[in-house]
Amino acid sequence: MTTDRLPVRRALLSVSDKTGLIDLAKALAARNVELLSTGGTAKAIREAGLAVKDVGDVTGFPEMMDGRVKTLHPLVHGGLLGRAGLDDEVMTRHGIARIDLLVLNLYPFEKVSADPGSSMDDIVENIDIGGPAMLRSAAKNFARVAVATDPAQYAGLVKELNANDGTLSGKTRFALSVAAFNRVAQYDACISDYLSSISDDGSRALFPAQQNSNFVKVMDLRYGENPHQHGAFYRDLWPVPGTLATFTQLQGKELSYNNLADADAAWECVRQFDKPACVIVKHANPCGVAEGNGCLDTYEAAYATDPTSAFGGIIAFNKPLDAATAKTILDRQFVEVLIAPDYEPGALDYAKKKANVRVLRIPHGDGRNNMDVKRVGSGLLMQTADIREVGRDELKVVTRLAPTEAQMADLLFAWRVAKFVKSNAIVYVRDQRTVGVGAGQMSRVVSAKIAALKAEEAGLEVVGSVMASDAFFPFRDGIDAAAAAGIKAVIQPGGSMRDNEVIAAADEHGIAMVFTGIRHFRH
Repeated sequence: MTTDRLPVRRALLSVSDKTGLIDLAKALAARNVELLSTGGTAKAIREAGLAVKDVGDVTGFPEMMDGRVKTLHPLVHGGLLGRAGLDDEVMTRHGIARIDLLVLNLYPFEKVSADPGSSMDDIVENIDIGGPAMLRSAAKNFARVAVATDPAQYAGLVKELNANDGTLSGKTRFALSVAAFNRVAQYDACISDYLSSISDDGSRALFPAQQNSNFVKVMDLRYGENPHQHGAFYRDLWPVPGTLATFTQLQGKELSYNNLADADAAWECVRQFDKPACVIVKHANPCGVAEGNGCLDTYEAAYATDPTSAFGGIIAFNKPLDAATAKTILDRQFVEVLIAPDYEPGALDYAKKKANVRVLRIPHGDGRNNMDVKRVGSGLLMQTADIREVGRDELKVVTRLAPTEAQMADLLFAWRVAKFVKSNAIVYVRDQRTVGVGAGQMSRVVSAKIAALKAEEAGLEVVGSVMASDAFFPFRDGIDAAAAAGIKAVIQPGGSMRDNEVIAAADEHGIAMVFTGIRHFRH
């Protein structure tokens, strides 16, 4: 299977995406390959001055039902499915000629169904029937037939044909078969997802009745969270621009499971800021975040929040990383991963001195993942992604004392950071930088105490800072702990049965407090 080379003498081409079609057809024709085709594909080949035979002329049946029926015929599928040796006699008896190569891409259902302007009739007409059937026939018979489903495959096909006297290897045919089955599975999953989301009233549900995920493996990982676990990284079939899956690794050791999980947390946090910002993540939690005038300023401020935890962390920037900042980081601390939308040449040159440091480039993009998914025992938990932003005009001042302009800016900064801290989350901020972070505690008041302890250990002044809490305070003790640390303003969702007691505690301590009306649990 993997070594047999077979010639390509007859090819069927039927594509919706005409990219690269004519160059491929010319290359095949130059090798005296007989070309069969359908509809618009045949027309394009013929207009390029190449000889091509219509499938309808082969089958004796014209395309009918507006093109719905054109290739569903024994002379087509027999030509694709016929086995060398086993089916020669029956093929000869019925006048079925072999098809050695199928070049086919499917109707653009994904594109049409994603267009809000498409009617249901448009969407249904873009459900390909004959295409998947032919792909399955050719892919099943990889022992004899090659099948191409993507214009990106054409150049490799032509190169191999030209280098091997018009033949393709069994290894190539098998790889193309797998790609074809994958494409059919992806296509059918998209159709199933779309149609399963249509409610009885014709509206579309957020969550379809059946969930068919489409992921492509990017790499195997050395192991999972721990060495005794296996791991791999998959990306969406169509990755969202600006998200982690669009990264390019510029240098460094191979990425681990934990590297990727932490890198995602760092990148998603830092990319929400407009001004230059730096985020340092350790074990999925931001341990330092700062916004400022440039990479070096923001790194210094983020690092100062928790130098101990920053060791071995993931460091992300939302602006191109300059050489001076790269040198400062790499001379000072051990870092697992550096992330930025781009790098100055000098930064990359200096990073080479630390060859094991993983350096990722992730281009900016406006996209966000629409859904979050978590695997649980024999099932999936799905939810819309937490991309809700809170504007200043949405904040409700609930205390006698209102925040100052500077405090309001810090409160909004702290709120953005708190969204990326594991619950229960408490974030202390001053001058657009974190001064203490309390994460992942069972008690909110303990998180507040930890944030204060972190600030004290780092030698940072808490007095005059603001505090963000990802969820409401169930008791006044969280406010009492904040007051003891010197917090002067608080941002929190509100909504507790004891909001009045919490507000009274803030008034008692002279703390300004605003409610957002939404929370940011992160588990």
